[in-house]
Amino acid sequence: MPHVVSCRALELSEPWFYKRLGRAPTAREERRADLAVAVREVFDASVGTYGSPRVHVELRARGWRVSKNTIAKIMAELGLAGRVRKRRRSLIRQGKRPVAPDLVQQKFTAPAPDVAWCGDMTEIATDEGKLHLATVIALHSRRLLGYAMDAHHDTELVVGALNMATATRRGDVRGDIMHTDRGSEYTSKIFGDACVRLGMVQSMGRVGSALDNAVAEATNSTLKVEYIHRHRHRFRTRSEARIKIATWITDWYNPHRRHSACDWLSYENRHTARDQQPQAA
Repeated sequence: MPHVVSCRALELSEPWFYKRLGRAPTAREERRADLAVAVREVFDASVGTYGSPRVHVELRARGWRVSKNTIAKIMAELGLAGRVRKRRRSLIRQGKRPVAPDLVQQKFTAPAPDVAWCGDMTEIATDEGKLHLATVIALHSRRLLGYAMDAHHDTELVVGALNMATATRRGDVRGDIMHTDRGSEYTSKIFGDACVRLGMVQSMGRVGSALDNAVAEATNSTLKVEYIHRHRHRFRTRSEARIKIATWITDWYNPHRRHSACDWLSYENRHTARDQQPQAA
């Protein structure tokens, strides 16, 4: 509709447009204008990363009764587009290091927080050089339980992320599955001993298969595409990158970002009874 484009270009509301034509907007037109404002608010609150499915879920949670197609149409009219996930090509090679069996088998769900976790490493570019990030994610809630960052990627880094995740879950993780790829840090004796000490069971996917550790890979992709690349963040120092990435995790990703695998809920809305019960001293 031409007047919609004109209003958007001039940053004017449709009700104002109709008022200038000498007639009051209809109730349907007013609702449409209010809905467009709400869509913009949700999109901006997601730092420009939500597509129409997540915007739709968020608006439904706020009480709006609206279809997915209507949200998609409004976003198109407003020129709003969430990030597009690129499909990764799997390249599977036979590994040579001693490995643990794959206990997950690409079934990235868990009935409770302390049943299965996954972990991975990624690189963040800074003007000082690379910053390596190790993460541990709960398959139940997609909560990023632990993370560690350093200029060097080594076994101590992945153990540090595992220790933070254990502390987040109050220490008792015996019997939990710790699923990773077959990187040297995860096949090392030090990491294996850390899992034994905690009573965790190691699980590993195939070499070169991103699909075998898809949740951890997707979490790294979310950080880079939705936060770093989309907003063209340039970190001058590793310290700056550490602070801003940690802030993004604690202020946005964990408490607010909705996950399709979790019925479109964020971790904040997926607390279990166990999370809320006081622990015995």
